[in-house]
Amino acid sequence: MDAIATDSLLIALVVLLLISAFFSSTETAMMALNRYRLRHLAQSGNHRAKRADELLQRPDRLIGLILIGNNIVNIGAATLATILCERWFGAWGPAVATGGLTLIVLIFAEVTPKTLAALYPEKIAFPNSAILKPLMTLCYPLVWLVNAISNALLALFGVKSLSHDDTLTADELRSVVHDAGALIPSRHKEMLVSILDLEKVTVEDIMIPRADLYAIDINDDYKVIMRKLTRSPHTRVLLYRDNIDDLVGMMHLSDVLRLITREQGELDKSTLLRAVEEVYYIPEGTPLNVQLLKFQRAKERLGVVVDEYGDIQGLVTLEGILEEIVGDFTTGLQGPPSDDIQQLADGALLVDASITLRDFNRETGWELPTDGPKTLNGLIVEQLQRIPAAGTTLTIVGHQLEVVTVTDNKITQVKLYQQR
Repeated sequence: MDAIATDSLLIALVVLLLISAFFSSTETAMMALNRYRLRHLAQSGNHRAKRADELLQRPDRLIGLILIGNNIVNIGAATLATILCERWFGAWGPAVATGGLTLIVLIFAEVTPKTLAALYPEKIAFPNSAILKPLMTLCYPLVWLVNAISNALLALFGVKSLSHDDTLTADELRSVVHDAGALIPSRHKEMLVSILDLEKVTVEDIMIPRADLYAIDINDDYKVIMRKLTRSPHTRVLLYRDNIDDLVGMMHLSDVLRLITREQGELDKSTLLRAVEEVYYIPEGTPLNVQLLKFQRAKERLGVVVDEYGDIQGLVTLEGILEEIVGDFTTGLQGPPSDDIQQLADGALLVDASITLRDFNRETGWELPTDGPKTLNGLIVEQLQRIPAAGTTLTIVGHQLEVVTVTDNKITQVKLYQQR
């Protein structure tokens, strides 16, 4: 080294510091790349993005290559700095080289390039990957050896896979949707989040409860049956024999109309019953995302929810599931939640107690608990552990409720006061 001119050593030191800055900035830029945008660019034909994505498939090898290169140039820079400082400062040279080079490396080869790379990862990672790719091929034996030793040490701590996992959980994907800002309209965000929430909601949460089902007893007189059919608020009607749990089937009013037209008015009960369709049954506890797929595969639009004993619990419609995603868009088999909620002059709400808690919360913005009973009536009964009398008041999650009317051991109307 004594034969090498000081100017040449100084130039070599600067070059090594620049190479160190290259490795430092590349490491930060590659790790800061948005993996989903990178994959999209690569699939769109961006060869630079594809090259960077290939390097990131094995982050252990990429980091190994960068650190090997960075350490080699840093050690080389330290050696040259020591020689130069010994020429300039004599015995104090090593101390000056240590302190001075540490400050220079931190500022010019670490903090500044890494900060720049964190701010503009694509602008640095994409062109730099053109150097890393052939360098990886050239240094592969050394990289493999270092990784083999490193991976063996990591295995002692239970780390078995070093490939990068880009999969997102539902909660993470929900956060991505919320953080998308103006990229996704707020209405679309609500729909996307609702789709993700389908797996958390079961058919019991949206079904029309057993007590509210419109059904006809086929053992009734023929004229009574026809009168109920003509007055049905729905296009499909359940038919049962003596008890709702003994379902016979389901009838579509359009089929009844066709029969009347075909028979020219000479229609009797036996002819009418030939138009009965089989009932599609749904086990209670079925998540909505599962039931949506089952409706699609079975080409059904509604089904009857039954418990483990086969007893009827309620009715679920395809429209009901879709409304969980897009909001109310049809009258369906029951009125919209707003029909059950009346705003009073004093600011209180007069509510039909049969409303589901999910519909009530969605309509009012309140947060009544939904992890127990499904209706407001059920929630009050659970809280009081008894069927209350009219005029009973209670407080649930900070909201004051007053039972207005009770009919046939069932709360029918409740007055709710806004939280102060």
